[in-house]
Amino acid sequence: MRAIVVTRSGGPEVLELRDEAAPEPGSGQLLVDIEAIGVNFRDIYEREGNYPGTPPPPLVAGVEGAGTVAAVGPDVTERSVGDRVAWIAGPGSYAEQLALDEAQALPVPDGIPSELAAAALLQGMTAHYLATSTYPVEAGDDVVVHAAAGGVGLLLTQIVKMRGGRVIATTSSEPKAELAREAGADEVLGYESFGERVRELTGGDGAAVVYDGIGQATFDESLASLRPRGYMVSYGAASGAPAPLEIRRLNVGGSLFVTRPSLGHYVARRDELLRRAEDVFGWIADGRLELRVERRYPLEDARRAQEDLAARATVGKLLLLPGS
Repeated sequence: MRAIVVTRSGGPEVLELRDEAAPEPGSGQLLVDIEAIGVNFRDIYEREGNYPGTPPPPLVAGVEGAGTVAAVGPDVTERSVGDRVAWIAGPGSYAEQLALDEAQALPVPDGIPSELAAAALLQGMTAHYLATSTYPVEAGDDVVVHAAAGGVGLLLTQIVKMRGGRVIATTSSEPKAELAREAGADEVLGYESFGERVRELTGGDGAAVVYDGIGQATFDESLASLRPRGYMVSYGAASGAPAPLEIRRLNVGGSLFVTRPSLGHYVARRDELLRRAEDVFGWIADGRLELRVERRYPLEDARRAQEDLAARATVGKLLLLPGS
């Protein structure tokens, strides 16, 4: 079986294509033939040794994908050979096959191809929990979405609009700004002095919430752009982790809230995992949520895929295809 192995912590050069022993499904596990693999920032953090809970290298990279069940282990109760499944928590997903815990397998509805399923879930459920649970957007809310042309940003913009919010998007270029507008953004700003512009666009009040996956480069100005009792939702750190926060700033800024959520805490129960996946797949099926798969790479080009993602040289979702 071909797989991409993180040989040691470091840059993209530590990723190597290797022949590994094919996995065997244990109790409660499925053996899945992988058809598409999602590439995510968490994979970069994993490679660098900065993702909590990751075992030490060497290890097969990645956690997200979709494919078809090839065999089942003992005590599997819900899935059968031939079922199509997707997942967001399957360690070792940069490979041709995976032994996946049945509890992590999500059924893929008819009509949704495996590529779309692999592209949808991690980023789609992230956008889902941010806009429906971390800060449940309400009609009329002014909402800042950073990196609005990115994989999460495009989906988050659409979900905020579904809920009646007004999206003030940030992007780094005019082509990306146009993509954010196509996704429904009401206003699109560059990053320079965006906090002042948010204040102007909200009549001096500030935003109800800022969804910030960038981190260090935007955190302070994001905090300053909030209305009293506004929510700073820092869900990623593409530019590095923000500096430590002096708690008094929350009082001075107007009794502000700051949270650093992660998807794992919002899908910890099986029923919640299924509900969020069903919503995302349902919105795709009925046309309310549009996915953009930006690039597809053969499995052996995993280094280049991660380099492109880290350089923000892409928009939408990146996939690895083992069979290409």
